[in-house]
Amino acid sequence: MIELLSNPWIFITIIVGFLMAWAIGANDAANSMSAAVGSGAITPKQAVLIAGLLEFTGAYLFGKSVTETIRKGIIDASQIADPHVIVYGSIAALLASSLWLVFATRFGLPVSTTHSIVGGIAGYGIVYAGTSIVNWGKMAQIVVSWIFSPIFGAIVAFIVIKLVSKTILQQEDPIESAKKWVPFWIGITFVIIGSMFYIKVMHGDSLLIAVTNYGIPVGIGAFLIGFVLLRRNFKIDDPYLGAESIFKKVQVPISAYLALSHGANDVANAIGPVAAVYTVATMGLVGMKVPVPKWILAMGGLGIAVGVATYGYKVMETVGRRITELTNTRGFSINFSAASVVLIASALGLPISTTHTVVGAVIGVGLARGVKAINKEVVKDIIISWFVTVPVAAIVAGIIFKILMIVG
Repeated sequence: MIELLSNPWIFITIIVGFLMAWAIGANDAANSMSAAVGSGAITPKQAVLIAGLLEFTGAYLFGKSVTETIRKGIIDASQIADPHVIVYGSIAALLASSLWLVFATRFGLPVSTTHSIVGGIAGYGIVYAGTSIVNWGKMAQIVVSWIFSPIFGAIVAFIVIKLVSKTILQQEDPIESAKKWVPFWIGITFVIIGSMFYIKVMHGDSLLIAVTNYGIPVGIGAFLIGFVLLRRNFKIDDPYLGAESIFKKVQVPISAYLALSHGANDVANAIGPVAAVYTVATMGLVGMKVPVPKWILAMGGLGIAVGVATYGYKVMETVGRRITELTNTRGFSINFSAASVVLIASALGLPISTTHTVVGAVIGVGLARGVKAINKEVVKDIIISWFVTVPVAAIVAGIIFKILMIVG
């Protein structure tokens, strides 16, 4: 370990990788907590505690032991013969992505960290070998995800909040309706959480196994617990506040799951390039897949946790409060819908952005009350930031890579 840190390029990469992880925590991880914070289900301090602990746990225990060094296969690694290109390119991609994420977070803009690192990798690849090195099919999938992620998120969230409102809030006796329908919503929610735990956290690839072995048993258990608790302990005079308070409690485990899942998956955006440089330094070559030591996973998880704690409030404020006003039922609908869309897309192998899906779900919940319930200026700024993420990261990474190649 000491010998590795004595290598200046590894040391620099670790520092920049930690910066990237910090930026992921401040932007992406904070975004996953936004609906719960905005609806009042958890306080910002509680969000920091939940996200910090579970993001680190997800990254360290469930982060992939083998990480793609050329993230998402965005460039053809066979065209890179010089190991120094991997080193300089990884540093350039990490630094460019980090700078963009810090800039976006400064203005409370939720952007995709995956798109940021993909843009950075494409940028240094183009500077090194021209446009032929880029897998343009993959880039096209990213463009598709820009469009479909928020649309699917918005549609599903719109439908879910309408169903929740119709079956519970608009009934003559919301309390009795809540007793009947809330266990059902809790059960379905935990079917999704259980299934996604297998696919996104344990990195399984079978939707059938995910649903039958994990989702359904967890969902049935949650349904029965919810049914019993509502029958025995549900004593709130105001029927609407009573219904909202139930969904408030459901949002807490959803938020915990989102943090765990995010740490397990998106830590790769920070440590993938670090692992690439580590491999070059220790073995002198790099392949499409490299082993990731636990200390690198821990570094990434710690960076994400620190990012949420120190700067995550910016994005939480935008998504949780500035797009539209949230209640517990709306916050539940957002998390439920985003998780559903991501689960189905992951199982089908469709390109999807969790960040874009969550924002789309927030918009969909707002639209359920009419267009006037949406802060259109905020939405416009967010959409613009999405479309400039890849090109900005690519240009900055290309410039940094060129400088490193000259001075290195």
